[in-house]
Amino acid sequence: MVVFDYFEEVLGGVEYLIALGSIMGLFGFLIGMICLIWGGQRYRSKMIGVIVASIVLLAVCGLNTGIKYFRIFR
Repeated sequence: MVVFDYFEEVLGGVEYLIALGSIMGLFGFLIGMICLIWGGQRYRSKMIGVIVASIVLLAVCGLNTGIKYFRIFR
């Protein structure tokens, strides 16, 4: 049926966005930690916000979701 195909595609898109959010959260957390350790004072204050936003993304999207979806460690 057309309606079920449409909802299947929408759910596939939502799954992709959740996986992308997971990867972006992991990437932001790593970059935030690197800049927090080796960055200057101006970068440190900004990177705390990046780390908090990344932790929220990882909490919402899940840590392993993006890794499993994009098959990164295979």
